[in-house]
Amino acid sequence: MLLRIYEENPNPKFIEQAVDVLKKGGVIIYPTDTVYGIGCDITNQKAIERVCKIRGLKPEKSNLSFICYDLTDISQYTKPFDTAVFRVLKKTLPGPFTFIFNASSQVPKLLSTKKKTVGIRVPDNNIVREIVKELGNPIVTSSIRDEDDIIEYSTDPELIYEKYQDLVDLVIDGGYGGNVASTIVDVTSGEFDVIREGKGDLEEYL
Repeated sequence: MLLRIYEENPNPKFIEQAVDVLKKGGVIIYPTDTVYGIGCDITNQKAIERVCKIRGLKPEKSNLSFICYDLTDISQYTKPFDTAVFRVLKKTLPGPFTFIFNASSQVPKLLSTKKKTVGIRVPDNNIVREIVKELGNPIVTSSIRDEDDIIEYSTDPELIYEKYQDLVDLVIDGGYGGNVASTIVDVTSGEFDVIREGKGDLEEYL
């Protein structure tokens, strides 16, 4: 199913439709403030395995991130971090960043992994944030990549739909996506270690 949702004022009925798919264990593709993502409810193990299979990842080794609605959700999934980190998070989120934290004991249980870290995203995109808010917990997320050698990420929702319609339960058309992924920042040591330069410029906020 392809569902057109406008970011300016996402139609609550359409948001509910997407949430309904997630609650039933479905996998969806959605826009973010960077590239299109693929994800599911973090509490559904079978759906997480499906996301990994579609992306060709091994669940126990995958670097899946969580999309949260805002900062209040983050503390459930991370070990405590200091106020200097929190101050930067407040300035940068919602925004095009993925922050890597030391994971709380919740995370390995949710992802069936022994990983000690977790990536957290709060994208500056009303569609996916409203879905997460309505769902009541984060969604697991991974980027939609393109097989094209030049374009790393798929940007056209209709082409994404053509490619993935038999693999996922819902593709949300939120307009053209970007093709620059989020900037990944490791804060596990208490320092800000940029491990992938992307759309967000951390220097502006330090």
